[in-house]
Amino acid sequence: MKQPPAPLPVLARIGPAPGVTLVARVLHRPEPGRPVAVLLPAMGAAARFYLPFARALHQEGLTVVTVDLRGHGEATPAVARGVRFGYREMAEEDLPAVVAAVRAALPGRPVVLVGHSLGGQLALLHAAAGRESVDAVVLVAAGSVWYRSFGGPRGLRNLAASQLFAALAALIGYWPGKRFGFGGTEAAGVMRDWARQGRTGRYRIKGSTTDYEKALGRLDLPLLAVGVDNDTLAPPGSREHLLSKVPRAALDRWQYTRDAAGGKPVDHFRWVRHNAALSAHVAQWVRKATAGCPETGGPETARPETAQSETGSPENFQPDDLQPDDGQSYDKRSDPHAR
Repeated sequence: MKQPPAPLPVLARIGPAPGVTLVARVLHRPEPGRPVAVLLPAMGAAARFYLPFARALHQEGLTVVTVDLRGHGEATPAVARGVRFGYREMAEEDLPAVVAAVRAALPGRPVVLVGHSLGGQLALLHAAAGRESVDAVVLVAAGSVWYRSFGGPRGLRNLAASQLFAALAALIGYWPGKRFGFGGTEAAGVMRDWARQGRTGRYRIKGSTTDYEKALGRLDLPLLAVGVDNDTLAPPGSREHLLSKVPRAALDRWQYTRDAAGGKPVDHFRWVRHNAALSAHVAQWVRKATAGCPETGGPETARPETAQSETGSPENFQPDDLQPDDGQSYDKRSDPHAR
C-alpha cells in the first residue's frame, strides 16, 4: 500500500477566531528576501492535494506556505451541523490571521497569495478588503460562478443547482455532498454565499460591512490570472467576469496549455499533477512582480525548514477520504463552487 508523503514542517498554528485552528505548513528557502507564496485551496480540497505544486514552486526558488480553508483538512472544527461560517469568516478572519502569521514568522519577505478556484476568489476578497496587506495575487483556474458567465443552458442548470443545493444545506445544517453525489462536505454558510454570487454575480457577503464590489474596483495590486485548458469549471467567460471586477489591478494573463504541460492532460484539477511549466511561470512572475517590494520587518530568526510540532517531533499524518497527495485521486465534483 502506497504511503502518503510526510507532512511539511509546521510554520504556525493560527487561531483566527475562538474555537478555530488553522495549521500553516512551510517549505522554506533560507535566502533572505525570497518571496513567500501562500497557497489557498479550492472548495472542498485539502491543502495536501497541492503538495506537488508546492514542491515545484519551492524548487523554483520560492518559500511556500500551505494552509487548509476553514473546516477542511487539518483545520478545526471540521464542517458539521452547527459549525457556522461563510465567505466573511474566511476572507475577514482566517486570511488576515494567516498573512499576519506568515509575516511574523518570515519577516522581510514579500507575501503573495496563490489561490486555486474558490481560493482565488477569497484571495481577491482579502486583498481588496486590505485588513492585512499582501504584495501580489495569483489566480489559477479561478473564476466567478455567476450563471450568466457560463452561458446558455449550462448557465441555467448551474443557477438551478446552486440554489437547490444552498437550500438543502440550510435545511440540513451543512452540505453532505457525498450523499447527493456533488462535492464534499461544506458549511451551509459557504454554500449560501456561493449560491448568492452564482445568482447575482456580485459579492454581497452576509454579515460583512465591506462593499466588496467597490473594494475590488479599487484593488491595484499586481495580479496574474492563469487559465487552464479544458477547464469546464472555470471557463473563459467565468474567469473574465471575475477579472472585470478588478479594472485597476496590474493584470497579466497566461494560459496553461496541454502543449506547455508536455502533452500531459490538464484541466481544472489535473494541472496540479502536471505543473512544471505552470510552476516555473508563476515563480518567475512572482519574482518579477515583487522585485521592488520594500522589506518588512527585521532579519529572520525563525528556521521553519526544521520546524517541529508542538510535541517536539513531526506530527502524525492521517489522510482523509480525498487522498490527493499524488494528484491522481481527486474528484472534480469536490469543487462545486465552479460548476
